[in-house]
Amino acid sequence: MESLEHVLSQSVKHFLSDRFGLLEPPLEFQATRKDFEGDITLVLFPLLKLTRLNPAVLGAEIGAFLEEYSPDVSHYNVVSGFLNLSISDRYYLSFLEGFLKVKDYGHRTPAVDSPTIMVEFSSPNTNKPLHLGHIRNNLLGHSVSKILEANGNHVIKTQIINDRGIHICKSMLAWQYFGEGETPESTGLKGDQLVGKYYVLFETKYRKQLADLVAGGKSQEEAEKSVPLLVEAKQMLRQWENNDPEIRKLWSQMNQWVYDGFEATYKSLGIDFDSYFYESETYLLGKSIIEEGLNKGVFYRKEDGSVWIDLTNEGLDEKLLLRSDGTAVYITQDIGTATQRVADHPEVKGMVYTVGNEQDYHFKVLFLVLQKLGYSWADSLFHLSYGMVDLPSGKMKSREGTVVDADDLIQRMKNTAKKIAAEHGKIEGFDEQQRNSLFQKIGLGALKYFILKVDPKKRILFDPEASVDFNGNTGPFIQYTYARIQSLIRKIEGKLELHLDLSLVDKEKEILKHLSTYTVLIKTAGEQYSPALIANYLYDLVKLFNSFYQNVSIFGAEDQKLQSFRLLLCQGVANNIESASGLLGIDLPDSM
Repeated sequence: MESLEHVLSQSVKHFLSDRFGLLEPPLEFQATRKDFEGDITLVLFPLLKLTRLNPAVLGAEIGAFLEEYSPDVSHYNVVSGFLNLSISDRYYLSFLEGFLKVKDYGHRTPAVDSPTIMVEFSSPNTNKPLHLGHIRNNLLGHSVSKILEANGNHVIKTQIINDRGIHICKSMLAWQYFGEGETPESTGLKGDQLVGKYYVLFETKYRKQLADLVAGGKSQEEAEKSVPLLVEAKQMLRQWENNDPEIRKLWSQMNQWVYDGFEATYKSLGIDFDSYFYESETYLLGKSIIEEGLNKGVFYRKEDGSVWIDLTNEGLDEKLLLRSDGTAVYITQDIGTATQRVADHPEVKGMVYTVGNEQDYHFKVLFLVLQKLGYSWADSLFHLSYGMVDLPSGKMKSREGTVVDADDLIQRMKNTAKKIAAEHGKIEGFDEQQRNSLFQKIGLGALKYFILKVDPKKRILFDPEASVDFNGNTGPFIQYTYARIQSLIRKIEGKLELHLDLSLVDKEKEILKHLSTYTVLIKTAGEQYSPALIANYLYDLVKLFNSFYQNVSIFGAEDQKLQSFRLLLCQGVANNIESASGLLGIDLPDSM
């Protein structure tokens, strides 16, 4: 079914073409302000110069035309350059009829020739487990992937695994010295948690050695350069780059422990990927591309042998691309990874990088470098920049072991959901398996919604207790409303019929108006890469439904036609909650 905006646009264009000869007039619609009568508003200002009429006259002419010739417009009013249109009940009832016939109303199915977009998210280091910051990254990236798919794109979900570098060697060295052969199997720890334990231990031992050197008379600067553990870690990195077989064997073993741990966490979160890229496999490609850029004159080499690009004409700085000793920096492997992705997936027309806002400058530089290298796809790159996640206790630090482990947080959310569900007394008839499934859905729904309802650019202060509240702007409130509707639907006997000659009360019409904006919402959320738009739409829908439920009788309706409509309206709301929640990766229980 075509959107209301599209239907009205066609009628307005027909009028403007006949009256003024305008073929492609600039039409701008918006929701009518709550303090004015109407459902949708046409902004008149863009049309005034073209028609040479004042807004009151132009609005009255268009409004009178629509009132007479459009079956969807019941009446109109003009206020200060805005034409407010009231839409007929029959339009909304017809809309509900079409809405109920489509499982995922508003979603566009990708065609064979639809664009393919690659979305990168997660992209962890293999020296520690995933933490709360990674959770925001994963939930954002996964949800944006679903939203882009709903907009008719083919999507490839991917990540770049940072599996090389000094940080990896620190974990390896600490395990060699202090691990005594520990494995995930011998300790019962997830592999990523075991490796992360040794990353933190390295930092502890490093600081002790540093303090001893300073106490022995060395300056801070001298001591930092000569800490034995760090010197050995750097030596291990050189051995790795020289393909030392023993170092490579240990590296592969410990990385696999981490990969297995990551997969378990992704499964708990409901996250999946279509492809993987590894820094260890792309950084050398990046180095070769930089050599090509040197030959083309895109980059230049300084006297010490380091390679740079000058971006001062673009308002940025000079940027290091290769160190003087020929070793790679972060942007080196990012250049290699981007080109490798297009080589592996030539159908890709754009890439979305889900990375925290502390890397904003890095991605400005990366995209400019790729453009200057002449890659046509470099104009279709987007940095999905997001704010950090804080806790009431303050900022997290991996090296100091003060991060909130993702697995621990998921379990905590489940436990909190269990406690609150028990207090509400809604689970007496559930067996143990049903209860565990319910607690998992509520806990993860709370976590996902709390994270995704915030605009990606904003920083988050995460409060686990507040996120599981059954009232307010939370995931459980939305899940509870869905379960309530399912309970109503289970009471239905026989087939429901929708009659188009009903008169709607305000609370029914408000819901239908909201549902009718869903198609445009999905499009806007895709253009802005913002799950927050979906989440806030969902909360507004649930508030509207609960107000309707509390004030309008469903089974006590005055006749069967009205009762049937109201139950179908409930079904439409449930379908929409399910669709929008799916875009956020939130599972819904049928009972709670």
